[in-house]
Amino acid sequence: MQIFPRSLNRLPAIVAVVVALAGGLVTSLVWYYFSPLNTQVGYQPRQPVPYSHLLHAGQMGMDCRYCHANIERAAHAMIPPTQTCMNCHALVRTTSARLAPVRESWDSGRAIEWVKVHRLPDHAYFDHSVHLSAGVGCVECHGRVDQMDVVRQVQPLSMSWCLDCHRNPGPRIRPLDQITNMDPSLSGTAQPPRAINPPTTCSGCHR
Repeated sequence: MQIFPRSLNRLPAIVAVVVALAGGLVTSLVWYYFSPLNTQVGYQPRQPVPYSHLLHAGQMGMDCRYCHANIERAAHAMIPPTQTCMNCHALVRTTSARLAPVRESWDSGRAIEWVKVHRLPDHAYFDHSVHLSAGVGCVECHGRVDQMDVVRQVQPLSMSWCLDCHRNPGPRIRPLDQITNMDPSLSGTAQPPRAINPPTTCSGCHR
């Protein structure tokens, strides 16, 4: 006498298919959320003006704060206004075709629509001034921009990446007078200028 219906003979095959699909889905999700596709590593948008950090910050040695003047005082890094560009380019390369958008912006009063490279989600709070005043240099998050003709994102800026630094900030601390120096060997060469206790709880960055 047969206790189970014949239709149950297909159950192992159905279970195998479901397990395979579930495994594939989990693998795809993990692959996506921990890959550069999601963390934006390598993101390198085309800008309206072909500005070269390699030339300005690298070869010419311009300090980050000349263009991003408020990074030590404000939560957000300032995108330089056209006036900053024209401080030099009113006299330098005044007929360059590459700088035509800058001259047009200056004449019209309309801001250049720069494309933001390092973008955090709206639910994450980040303050540039706090990190710089603690001795964390620009290179820690932005990489060697002085060697980039076109700026790209080199760090994942993910929650786990931030927490790694918050739990052990020492190797990222450098002298305050070297925060805009792109030499990575300066990291970890100084004590914090004050007692720091980076938050590792949710409320520290999600306010």
